[in-house]
Amino acid sequence: MIWNKSISTFFAIFVLSLGYYAQEALSAQQAVFNALKNNYDILISEKQEEIAAKNNAWSEAGMFPTVAIQVGQNNLLQDNTNNPFTFTPGIVLNQSINPSLVVNANLFSGFQVRMNKLRLEQLEEQTKGNTAVVIESLIQDVMKAYYSALLQKERSDLYKTIMGYSSRRLRYNELKNQYSASNSLEVLQLKNQYLTDSTNYLLQQLSYENSLRNLVLLMNNSEDTTFTNLPILSDKLELILPVLDQEKIKSDLFENNQNLKNQYLALELQETNVNFQRSFLYPTLSLQLSANPSYGEFRQISGALPGNPTSISTQSLTYSGNFTLRYNIYNNWKAKRAVEVAKIQTEIGSLNVEKLKKTLQVNLTNQLSLYEIRNNLVQVSTENLEYATKAYDLAQKKFELGSVNSIDLIVYQSNYQNTLIQHYENLFNRLDTFIEIYKLSGNLGLQFGAK
Repeated sequence: MIWNKSISTFFAIFVLSLGYYAQEALSAQQAVFNALKNNYDILISEKQEEIAAKNNAWSEAGMFPTVAIQVGQNNLLQDNTNNPFTFTPGIVLNQSINPSLVVNANLFSGFQVRMNKLRLEQLEEQTKGNTAVVIESLIQDVMKAYYSALLQKERSDLYKTIMGYSSRRLRYNELKNQYSASNSLEVLQLKNQYLTDSTNYLLQQLSYENSLRNLVLLMNNSEDTTFTNLPILSDKLELILPVLDQEKIKSDLFENNQNLKNQYLALELQETNVNFQRSFLYPTLSLQLSANPSYGEFRQISGALPGNPTSISTQSLTYSGNFTLRYNIYNNWKAKRAVEVAKIQTEIGSLNVEKLKKTLQVNLTNQLSLYEIRNNLVQVSTENLEYATKAYDLAQKKFELGSVNSIDLIVYQSNYQNTLIQHYENLFNRLDTFIEIYKLSGNLGLQFGAK
């Protein structure tokens, strides 16, 4: 009795220590939204989207002219002391300031500007597609982590219930043993079973807490970096999943799958690159306008002739407008090879698209078959659990009446425990396959408002 009380006191302290944390209810949807709000990869992807959006401009593509101002300050010191053939004998200092305004305009460059703009638009769409992939992967990870933690919780509750049964049976038989209504061997066996059930519960509770920490880590809650505020999961593992419309899912696979969309964008970028490389085969025409004022001063430092001025200021203004037509006649067929290489890369991109489509199609077919099998397993395990529960309840009643010994009762308990654990595993595996199918069909991100 003293041993039993000490164990009960230990579990009471353990449970109270678990309840120390200020916990709050958390649904799977809330966990996903929290992760989407705080995840670093998504924040980085959004910044990359901002960069691509800023770069997607006609000015970045090279449509508008460039204007530059530059100022040059020149100093020239000329010594004509030993030069008899000069009008400025002695030492002369020539200083000038030459500002200039230059405008360069690209009138025609073989459609490079239009191809650059199209490429920038496609790059912006590609960054959005990459963000969508990150979002989908995060949603899947959070959903799996949430329901994995929920699976650990159900198992923990099961072990706690089994431990409670073992504790009550042990106390009951200890009382019977005091009045010689029970043998000491059976009490020892019940004590051993209670210890085993207690150990299973403690280990399972640790697994449950670790799964909650993994979930909190995925949500990236910056306000709780020490995992002192573990949430309470409000959803249930036994979800009523909608019936899968396989025809619709197969059509959504090619329409909504984000990885396939990104592959199509990569193919479009490669096709744009073909036209971009082809633009180098055309001539280019450019215009340059400039205005160049000049302000100078000649200063006679020494050796000035009598009557001549020692300082003269000059000023001039020059305008220019120049057209440049350039056509590359021969460059070792470099431009032609670039076009051919770009075409080959486009063919490779097309092959990658077809390869991905076949891979996704096979993967989806396998997942649908697996979902059907796991759905049938849930139905079988549900029925099996019903019989195992009835058998265990009946065995407990007969044990109390003395018609079933402790060894037989442990067999019924183990069967009930293993059946319920397998049922939970089947529920989780079915849900895991359901999430994977939704991701493949591109509907997982749509469910949570992903971009």
